[in-house]
Amino acid sequence: MAEQKDDIILSIRGMCKSFGRNRVLDHINLDVRRGTVMGLMGENGAGKSTMMKCLFGTYQKDEGHIFLDGKEVSFTGPKDALENGIAMVHQELNQCLERSVVDNLFLGRYPVNSAGIIDEARMKKEAAELFRNLGMTVNLTQPMRNMSVSQRQMCEIAKAISYNSKIIVLDEPTSSLTAPEVKKLFEMMRKLKSQGISLIYISHKMDEIFDICDDVSVLRDGSLVMTKNTKDTNMNELIAAMVGRSLENRFPPVDNTPGEPILSVQHLSTKYAPHLQDISFDVNKGEIFGLYGLVGAGRTELLETIFGVRTRAAGRVYYNGRLMNFNSSQEAMEHGFAMITEERKANGLFLKGDLTFNTTIANLNHYKTGVALDDQKMTKATVKEIGIMHTKCMGPGDLISSLSGGNQQKVIFGKWLERDPKVFLMDDPTRGIDVGAKYEIYELIIQMAKQGKTIIVVSSEMPEILGITNRIGVMSNGHLSGIVNTKETNQEELLRLSTKYL
Repeated sequence: MAEQKDDIILSIRGMCKSFGRNRVLDHINLDVRRGTVMGLMGENGAGKSTMMKCLFGTYQKDEGHIFLDGKEVSFTGPKDALENGIAMVHQELNQCLERSVVDNLFLGRYPVNSAGIIDEARMKKEAAELFRNLGMTVNLTQPMRNMSVSQRQMCEIAKAISYNSKIIVLDEPTSSLTAPEVKKLFEMMRKLKSQGISLIYISHKMDEIFDICDDVSVLRDGSLVMTKNTKDTNMNELIAAMVGRSLENRFPPVDNTPGEPILSVQHLSTKYAPHLQDISFDVNKGEIFGLYGLVGAGRTELLETIFGVRTRAAGRVYYNGRLMNFNSSQEAMEHGFAMITEERKANGLFLKGDLTFNTTIANLNHYKTGVALDDQKMTKATVKEIGIMHTKCMGPGDLISSLSGGNQQKVIFGKWLERDPKVFLMDDPTRGIDVGAKYEIYELIIQMAKQGKTIIVVSSEMPEILGITNRIGVMSNGHLSGIVNTKETNQEELLRLSTKYL
């Protein structure tokens, strides 16, 4: 028994946390074994991130005890947690984008030389050694802003590792990573595990949980409802524990019937890097057209160019026979186009606003009575979208920042649905969303297609792109390397096309 107790590196007992009237954590008991990966799953709003923030000292728990290596701890903040051996890589990256990789790595702990001056040579040496040991090639002096989301994510993981932590919490770390990058991350995690380091891995991706985790715990509505060894459970049991019901299939039937070509992209190229080169394709009315490719292949840039955010060098876009070469997003919106961006907090939400503001901001003219905005109309529209999207919140007056990441994404969907778009561009729309909510989003996308809306959806998840589309265009290094019928292709063909121009 004593030996089993010594095997526990982290023990949480009776943890509770409430925000106002909303109890987010309800007497949580959780043990993490030394040198293992604990998977943590649950629907958006179930309390996963809140529990980890209470552990990390970002939030102060209302009740309960935390034991680290047999000793009770209660951290006053993230710095305190880091200094005691607990690091956390947050889902929403919090980095100084104008500063270099090295600066971000040593923020808050700059080494100084004997003269009391910051020792930049030592910083570069230690950073280079860290990345070399992790098998990563990084330009240490470039600003973080110049790096892709996936590269920034890997740098944040490297920073967590650099603290010589006993426990590292990874909150949705693969949400922006390609398959090769995920493989590299998992190799890194196995290496850390072999060194006796424990990891808590928060993810909505079932395949990854079974691939990398030794144990898995499930939260539902703030309560811990299941903890098992991953070898002793299966996907259906996890889903049932998460959503309180069984999901027979991960994807609903794609039963829309695409019509004639209605959106035509012809010889599209971009003026500034990263460059798109001579891209042409057609999308049919009522079709779900997927875009797949490795990170940096140009998927996001293609959507942004169509939507008027990125500058064209050449090419034309036609919708229903009319030229749609937009020079701004406002112009695109006025012609019935909508776009969900990849990074919701950076360019999809007003974080200081409430749900009503964020739901109605893209369609303000619709809520006017005379020349003034009608608060009653705006609130009514928000309540309607909360119901359609099954958004977990107390009401339309909630601050958007108080919602979980997945519920924030639902608000973004609701915002665009209020405009009733004809063409919907979606850049990784289910990133950071739980399995139950994903299914609802898939049903919504298919329903929109059946209503005749044209949808282009980018996804980094191979099963998803194969599960919800009619056709798939594959991007490779700024080129469109091929278009395939979803029912006639497979993962191997998509991967082959994605490396065609590398």
